[in-house]
Amino acid sequence: MSLYEDIKNGNEKIALIGLGYVGMPIAVAFARKVKVVGFDLNKEKIAAYKAGKDATKEVGDEAISKSTVEFTSDPSDLKSAKFHIVAVPTPINQDKTPDLYPVESASQILGQNLTKGSIVVYESTVYPGVTEDICVPILERESGLKCGVDFKIGYSPERINPGDKVHRLENIKKIVSGMDAETLEEVANVYELVIEAGVHRASSIKVAEAAKVVENSQRDINIAFINELAMAFDKMGIDTNEVIDAMNTKWNALGFRPGLVGGHCIGVDPYYFVYEAERLGYHSRIISAGRQINDDMPAYVGEQIVKQLVLAGKKVRDAKIVFFGATFKENCPDVRNSKIMEILRHLEQYDMKPMLVDTWADPAEVKRSYGYELDNEKNAYDADCIVLAVAHEGYKNRSLKEWDSFFAASPNAEKVIIDIKGILNNAEVTEAGYRYWRL
Repeated sequence: MSLYEDIKNGNEKIALIGLGYVGMPIAVAFARKVKVVGFDLNKEKIAAYKAGKDATKEVGDEAISKSTVEFTSDPSDLKSAKFHIVAVPTPINQDKTPDLYPVESASQILGQNLTKGSIVVYESTVYPGVTEDICVPILERESGLKCGVDFKIGYSPERINPGDKVHRLENIKKIVSGMDAETLEEVANVYELVIEAGVHRASSIKVAEAAKVVENSQRDINIAFINELAMAFDKMGIDTNEVIDAMNTKWNALGFRPGLVGGHCIGVDPYYFVYEAERLGYHSRIISAGRQINDDMPAYVGEQIVKQLVLAGKKVRDAKIVFFGATFKENCPDVRNSKIMEILRHLEQYDMKPMLVDTWADPAEVKRSYGYELDNEKNAYDADCIVLAVAHEGYKNRSLKEWDSFFAASPNAEKVIIDIKGILNNAEVTEAGYRYWRL
């Protein structure tokens, strides 16, 4: 009997290593069908899950509390499973090189608790070759087992989009791969237990690894192109979003909008591709250029804030600025690689100390990760400038009159609105006489 059949029949378990925005939803989804062990070293996180609290807001407290996932921070519990899915972060270092410590550490822990007959599938985004050239030797060293003989490996890149309630794990086609044909079928069959959209069988692990970094690099380049247009159009006095609205009337327009590129994928994955390509002697031009443009956007926005304050006749250093939004994207508590924080750091050069509010973000996480305090919105009054930084649904639904209530009493021409996400109606705001700038 195959491992897939054993899992399906309840004789074997699936283990998830890493229970963040990716791993936890996968664990909960599989637990609706089969037995699942959910492992994470963070004991506080495990305690919260056991208490039915979903800090990620990806599946919700009710789904967590009802789930049959065996949440644990004890590595030895991994021995009870035969099919292991590694879903840990793969960030970058300060010098923009890949930081493989999380995936190497997870491989070490799993290797120490790996049993014969297991299949290990990596979901963490990596450059082509990491799974076979870096992870496998760690698994073999720590377990004393031989890959291809005692255990098999596969790769299936995560495609979860945090905060997206439409494109979910179950309805996004899953790329799967395995070290051989037999493993590929086992991996495909296991994922098809929960992936309603079906799976795409990649010809090799390296192809699957490459597909992930390429799909995010492609988005990064497209956004960089629009960001470059936005900077040029700003000098021309043309509204970029209005240009895009016109362009989108053609059937093959891609519809990208200008913005900040943060988070755990698009702002990181291209560096994995660039690193490996350059290691092999090829210098990436387009991808590197796109990354540079998007990395420079926080400073560009920061300078626009200063410029608009000056044009409004405000004393920059003493201006009260309120940022609405701290997360890297809308309707999501995830603050990883949030570019809003980079704008704040840029403004510190002018001895400015903006107020930061966001009901989605965890104040403790913001403080721990960036050193900034999240304030209460009730204190966001008498502002000289408001920055609509993240397009949370609650922000998008506010009227111009509601936004005006945060300003100090003064002529509209002295009230600065920086609309990074293009939330407001350009004509309405400018006709009302506000000092308005949007990306």
